[in-house]
Amino acid sequence: MNVWLLILGVGVGSLLLRASVLVLLRDRNWPQSVTASLGLVPAAVLAALIAPELLYAPSTGAFDPVGPRLAAGLLAAMVAWKTRDVLWTLVTGLGLLVAFQALGWR
Repeated sequence: MNVWLLILGVGVGSLLLRASVLVLLRDRNWPQSVTASLGLVPAAVLAALIAPELLYAPSTGAFDPVGPRLAAGLLAAMVAWKTRDVLWTLVTGLGLLVAFQALGWR
């Protein structure tokens, strides 16, 4: 029960923090450089979420720059760049990762 209260509290706190910025600063005009920089935040957050998963080897628990996760991720990124289709990107990345691991590349 305490864990659920903690999760709920953190969720509400996060929502209030985000909403306060949007509400308190909504009438302010931002410089062009700030507006342009804010447009890059989603890509930076996505890269920060994905990079550790691609470079971490769960079998050894260490940094692995030549693992199957990175190879599958890079090929999936190429598919995303060429097709701009989320479904094909997910299918390609997951399929390649499963295939690499089935072939013994861990």
